[in-house]
Amino acid sequence: MLSNFLVCVWAVLPLFILMLIGAAVKWKGLLTAEEVSRLNHMIFIVCYPCMMFENLYGADLAQAFNLRLILFGVGSVLAVCAVSIPIVMKLEPSQRSRGAMIQAIYRSNFIIMGLPMAINVYGRGNVAVTAVLIAVVVPLYNVLAVVILEVFRGGKPDVKTVAKGVVTNPIILGAIAGLFFVFTGIRLPAAIETVIGDLSVTATTMALVVLGASFSFQSLGRCRRNLVICVTGRLIVVPGIFLTVAAAAGFRGVAFVSLVSMLAAPTAISSYTMAESMGSDGELAGNCVIFSSAFSCLTLFLWLFLFRNLGMF
Repeated sequence: MLSNFLVCVWAVLPLFILMLIGAAVKWKGLLTAEEVSRLNHMIFIVCYPCMMFENLYGADLAQAFNLRLILFGVGSVLAVCAVSIPIVMKLEPSQRSRGAMIQAIYRSNFIIMGLPMAINVYGRGNVAVTAVLIAVVVPLYNVLAVVILEVFRGGKPDVKTVAKGVVTNPIILGAIAGLFFVFTGIRLPAAIETVIGDLSVTATTMALVVLGASFSFQSLGRCRRNLVICVTGRLIVVPGIFLTVAAAAGFRGVAFVSLVSMLAAPTAISSYTMAESMGSDGELAGNCVIFSSAFSCLTLFLWLFLFRNLGMF
């Protein structure tokens, strides 16, 4: 029991500490809101692709490509999205808020919170299967977000725009580059490998610090009820249902931890940016990111501890 407790603590505690450092940085006035936004953009464009590349580069594709896991992951996202739509439409009359709520429930922060947690459990060189799952699920997140936000503001999704957004996503490009080197067997010079590795480590650290620096608890306002619905759905209902199904379906080890990383992670930061840019409820979307991220440090630990004691990994 104690060893299981410690494994789960060391998986989640570093993430929590890094977010606390970010909150302290903001409190001391070392970063402005504009600087936080620019740092976040830089991490997305430069560091995330390196992190995806490194986790796939030189990986054993036979082990990394788990078709059953990928199908379960995709099916879970589609199921959560499909079930969320009628529930949110019944609970919330505002079209503007509906899109933001649905996105907050189905779209997890798989990369920033999920992948580092998997690395903390299994080590940086043993999570290629998680990286492959990310490479499949992240485009699906993006496509669904565009469609949902467009529909709930009364528009018609543009197929070309959606396709362009997917194929030019830096995270996807990093995954494609990593898979290219896996298939061809080409190796990069040692100096380049070192640089990519350093940027990959920076991605995890800086993204969590920046996430902590973005925390603000002063803008609850009118969206408190919807916020509770979204955060509860994202952190408790979704993982409670689908991780139970995953355990019953026989997923174990790194595959199961990958699903915990995907299903129990907080709402994705990019959901706020998309909600703002597509005429949805940006205030609600931002609060969902902030509060789900804050509470996820506890809920992630509890989910890990529960399933660790049940022998899932």
